[in-house]
This record gives sequence, C-alpha cells and structure tokens, in this order.
Amino acid sequence: MSKEIFAAFYTQKGGAGKSTMTILVASYLHYLKNYNVAVIDCDTPQASICDLREHEIKVVSENDYFKALACTHFRNLGKKSYPVIRSDAGDALDEAERLLHEEAVKPDIIFFDLPGTLKSNDVIKTLSQMDYIFTPISADRLDMESSLQFVTLFNENLITTGIAKTKGLHLFWTKVDGREKNELYSMYESIMEEMNISVMNTRLPDSKRFRKEMLGDRKNIFRSTLFPAEKSQMKGSNIDLLAEEIVSLIKWQ
Repeated sequence: MSKEIFAAFYTQKGGAGKSTMTILVASYLHYLKNYNVAVIDCDTPQASICDLREHEIKVVSENDYFKALACTHFRNLGKKSYPVIRSDAGDALDEAERLLHEEAVKPDIIFFDLPGTLKSNDVIKTLSQMDYIFTPISADRLDMESSLQFVTLFNENLITTGIAKTKGLHLFWTKVDGREKNELYSMYESIMEEMNISVMNTRLPDSKRFRKEMLGDRKNIFRSTLFPAEKSQMKGSNIDLLAEEIVSLIKWQ
C-alpha cells in the first residue's frame, strides 16, 4: 500500500446507519486487521462519531472494568486508537491532508462521515474526492428511490464527467429481515443490474445490536471507536464480511 484511500458510507436518507457503519468497519479494520485508520466526522451539527469517542473516553476514565480492558487491549494491539477528527464538509479534505502530514503513522484508509444532503456544494466537493463510496440500502420503496437517484446523479454528473476521482460506488443491503422474500431483493437487484449499479454480496441483518454502544453498566461491546466488537456480538452481524468485502473491492496502489 503506497497511497491512502479516502472512503465514505453515504446516503441521503436519514437513519440509514452510515455513521454506525463507519464506526464498525473502521474499528474492525484498525483493531483486528492491522490497517491504520482515521475518521473525519464532518456530519455537522450532530457529529455523532466524535460525541461517541468523547463519551467512551469518559466511560473508560470512570469505570474500572473498561479502564483495565483498555489497558490490556492497547498493550496487546501495540498502537493507539484511530484518530477521530471533528470537522465540517468544507474543511474535511484539508483536515485529511493535515492528518497525513502530521501523523507519524500514515492512515491506510480515511473514512469521512458526511451530512446526508447533496444540496451543499461542500458535501458534493468532498464526496467527489472519495476513492470509494459505499451506500446502505433497504428494501423500502422510498429508500430505494432516494438511493437510486443519488447513484444516478453522482454517476452521470461527477464520475462520467471526470469531476469525481471515485473509483467505485457500491450499494449494500441493510436491515434485512429474514422473513422477507428473496424475490424482493432479486427484483431490486435485477433493476440495479440493468442500470449498471454495483451491489455488494454482503447483507446486514435488521438487528438492535447496531444501535448498541458501550455504556458503563454494559459489558457486551459492539459499536465502539475504542474497541473492536466482541466475537459474541460480531457473530451474525456480518460486519466482518462487509469489511472484508470492502477491502477486496479497494484497488490498493
């Protein structure tokens, strides 16, 4: 790997879980797969990833269980937690350049968590500089319409014109209910295939664990910026499969 990768989980639809996906995949790659990762949280005004990191640091400092866990974790890991930088869409690329120049260990992948609107020129500018964009979708008509509209506009106005540096724009299924018929997904996928839209193989289940974060009285870690998800929590979430498929799609230079 000679060049860092800029990547984003992006969708216009609120509540799709792009910030959660950013946290889970970043932590999996940094803590379990020996990649060096950084996150730039420019999803103003909520900045949920930065807020989670600050909350976790507070929990670790005040809770003996998590304090001991953190000491063991980082001693065995042999490196620090990945940086989480608070920014906005207009300054995010400058923050990434500063990070690359100032960090002693250069990140292999920088994830950008962006606001879910294309009405901002700053968002479009930053999104167009992503090497890879991963868009979560669900088998909901309004969600699909919004996602397909975004992919079509981005492809036609930014990728095919050469304005965007994006090498890959990939969709993946989330909130998959095992009771839903596979025919529904097959129908949507055939439509996307006709539109030449890439759909990943990994599907994420509809699970409450995606909303679970580290709290002082809870020992089952899943969504955390300081720790990888525990094996018991990872099992069946397919986050490991998603992260591995993302790595396989990236063309490392």
